[in-house]
Amino acid sequence: MKKLLGFLVAGLLLTATSMVADSAKGQKLYSKKLKKACGVTGAKMAANHTQSEWKAIQDGGTLEAEIKKICPEVKAVKAKYLEHFYDFFHNFASDSGNVPSC
Repeated sequence: MKKLLGFLVAGLLLTATSMVADSAKGQKLYSKKLKKACGVTGAKMAANHTQSEWKAIQDGGTLEAEIKKICPEVKAVKAKYLEHFYDFFHNFASDSGNVPSC
């Protein structure tokens, strides 16, 4: 019984962590979905704002509009990708000290 409970808890933890937004996934999505339309690397895109500015944009619900403002060639961004893009932009913002590989 104790082993079964342990497996269930482990399964729940794995499921819960996979549903959270991910900056690595955001980086892959940027390279795949936005890089060509934006014409800049992910590092330059993320460096357009500081971490606090990206947070304010996300909290204000204007991330898609900001992406379109920076990248006029982008017509639409799927809502399911926005959390991942936010994590990527926030983690590699101009004041983060991190540099992405895309």
